[in-house]
Amino acid sequence: MPRSLSRGVAALLMSCALLFTTAACGSDTTQSLSTGSVASPSASSTFEQQKLAKTRFVANAGLAAGAAYQWIVKPYRAGKFKKGADGRTFALVKAGLAGAFTYNRLKAAVNNAKGDPLLSKAVAPLSAGIESLKELGTKLRKGEVDAADVGGLEGVINGIKDAGKSAGAEVVDKVPSASQLSGG
Repeated sequence: MPRSLSRGVAALLMSCALLFTTAACGSDTTQSLSTGSVASPSASSTFEQQKLAKTRFVANAGLAAGAAYQWIVKPYRAGKFKKGADGRTFALVKAGLAGAFTYNRLKAAVNNAKGDPLLSKAVAPLSAGIESLKELGTKLRKGEVDAADVGGLEGVINGIKDAGKSAGAEVVDKVPSASQLSGG
């Protein structure tokens, strides 16, 4: 059996197993849907939302920082984006994807930060810097990036890391997989 087919079959079996074990747990969803009952928020759910807000912030900011460093900053410093550089086209395509991914994850991180009062105050001043990165992916794909663009990106990433650290949510770089980077 080809390797890709066996991976697909394994993934399908794992998904089915997870689906069936999840369906066996919990309450009767058809009953709760038919009665129209809605769970009311409690004090503990508010606490959990705030805790999850920090966790989600750390995850999204870490992925943004990892993608930016791995596929934009590091190749830029190595000269991979210069005309005539070996592997330039491939490096620019990856950097373009990483730029769009980084912007997307930073926006998600700021949105997550809104669930935690301390974190939202720390991150709020960085929104303008994140918006300035909106066209970074396009500029990278076209090969129009310069030192100011890369420096601006590093500044925003470092600002997010500092804001997280000051709010008790330390951000650690996490390099996303190629499928995460391409949106798969």
